[in-house]
Amino acid sequence: MRMVEEPVNLGQNWNAEEPKALIPKVKAANFSGPPHLRRLYGKCFEKSDSSYKYEFCPFKNVTQYEQTLRWNPYSGILGIWEEWDIRNNTFYAMMMKDGDTCGERSRQVAVHLECGKKNEIGDVSEPDRCQYKMIFKTPLVCHQHSLLVYPTLSEELQRRWDDLEAELFYEEITQQGYNKRLHKIFEEAGYMLDPKTKPEPAQEANEQHHDENSEDFQTLDSCKEAYQTLKQEVERLQGLLVAQNPQDNGLSINQDHLFKEYDPYE
Repeated sequence: MRMVEEPVNLGQNWNAEEPKALIPKVKAANFSGPPHLRRLYGKCFEKSDSSYKYEFCPFKNVTQYEQTLRWNPYSGILGIWEEWDIRNNTFYAMMMKDGDTCGERSRQVAVHLECGKKNEIGDVSEPDRCQYKMIFKTPLVCHQHSLLVYPTLSEELQRRWDDLEAELFYEEITQQGYNKRLHKIFEEAGYMLDPKTKPEPAQEANEQHHDENSEDFQTLDSCKEAYQTLKQEVERLQGLLVAQNPQDNGLSINQDHLFKEYDPYE
C-alpha cells in the first residue's frame, strides 16, 4: 500500500486534543442487492496494517485512519455506499463513492466480495490515485449463485430482461440500446443510480460518522425521561378525547392499564 496523497489534517497529531468527527458529503444509499447480504447491514469490520486502520461498514461507508507519527496523519472517509457495479449478470463490486476530496476528484472504493470462512477485510490496494480496491471475504457469497442479479429481481423486471435478451438475439436492438435499457432495469431495482442523478447531500445533524442518536437509550435516566414524555403525551391525548366526546366514555384511554403493562419501574 503506498502512502495516501494529499492528506487532510483530520486525525491525531502532536498538538491535537481529540480527533475530529468524520463528516460525509452525501447520504448513504438504501440497502440493495442480494437479500442474504442484509446480514451485514449495521455491522462494521476493521483491519490494521503497519500504516493504516481501515473500517468497512457494508452499505454505509469505508474509512481510513493513518497510524503513523508524522505531524498530520490522514484520517478520513474513503467512500460512501452508492450503488452496485454489475457485470455479466453478477454483482461485481459495491461502489463506495464521494469520499473525501483528493485534488480534483473524490476518493472512492470498489469493494469486491469473495468467499471466506468468516467476515473479514482482505487486501486493500490503491490501483489509481485515491481510487481504492478492497477485498471483503464472507461465507455469504460462497454459493456459486450467491451474487447473481437475475434471481433477485421482481417477476416484472425479469420479464423485461427476458424480452430484452430476445430483442438482442434477433438483432432488433443494438448493443448500445441493450446496455442502456438493461441499466434502466437495474435502476428500477434500486441497484444502480441514474447517471444524471446526484446522491442526496448528508445532513450534518444526523449523517456524521458518529451517530449522536445512537445513545438515546444507553442509560437508565434517558429511558426514564422518554417514559415520562410518552406518559405525558398519552395524558394530553386522553384530555383531548374527553373534551371532544364528553358523553362517550368508551373513547377514553385506560391509561393505568397501558402503563401497568410497560412500566419500566416495576
